[in-house]
Amino acid sequence: MDLHLAGKTAVVTGASRGIGLAVTEAFTKEGVRVVGAARTVTPELNASAAVVVSADLSTRGGTEAVVAAAMTELGGVDILVNNVGAGDANSLSLAGFLDVDDEQWHRLFDLNLFSAVWTTRAALPSLLARGGVIVNISSINSRVPATGPVGYSEAKAALTAFGKRLSEEFGPQGVRVNTVSPGVVGTALWRGPDGIGAQLAATHGLGQEEFLSALPEQFGMASPRITEPEEVAALVTFIVSAAATNIVGSDIVIDGGTIKTS
Repeated sequence: MDLHLAGKTAVVTGASRGIGLAVTEAFTKEGVRVVGAARTVTPELNASAAVVVSADLSTRGGTEAVVAAAMTELGGVDILVNNVGAGDANSLSLAGFLDVDDEQWHRLFDLNLFSAVWTTRAALPSLLARGGVIVNISSINSRVPATGPVGYSEAKAALTAFGKRLSEEFGPQGVRVNTVSPGVVGTALWRGPDGIGAQLAATHGLGQEEFLSALPEQFGMASPRITEPEEVAALVTFIVSAAATNIVGSDIVIDGGTIKTS
């Protein structure tokens, strides 16, 4: 299938690893010129993106610098993927609501919500001029707020609502906005030695591989395995393509059947 993406330009945030890197690689294979932005640039990102920007995406200045680079280097933005999120696992507490301070809330909302707000605000003039597409990477945590670090689910729920607001306002003006909500994905967040997966495994007294292998059954997933970053990237690539021009304002779940309600 020709997705008619060749020659398009894109900004992908949080592009150095995981879902963001997989999206950058998938876009590049389709002929998209990508500005890949991340706080820490990896060799993999350097190898796949047309332009690489090192920026703190939890700040307004960082996000504006990324869009400015896209305008200068690529002449505009056709596609925006607001992917950056989660946070540094070693700075997140898994304690309950009364034991988590304001700083964690601020960090999680800056990275998981306001980064998308700032990047979108900066990119929208170009997206409007080009009839562009926005995809926000949220999480099934927006639907199951009692899981994950305090503040994370709440920030993702706000991000999902933000996408719906954008689709209502700018869809009639030619900018498509959709949300993709993954469940557990095999990224460093879950597989890395310092990620949430490692913390949760230790909390349950299990080895990390044992814990991850047991996740599908523990979460009641219909699939026997967790999702891989490349699968999320394939979905995002389809959504931004000419094959999906009437998918507008949707929140599309890719979670192996974790969520049981429609």
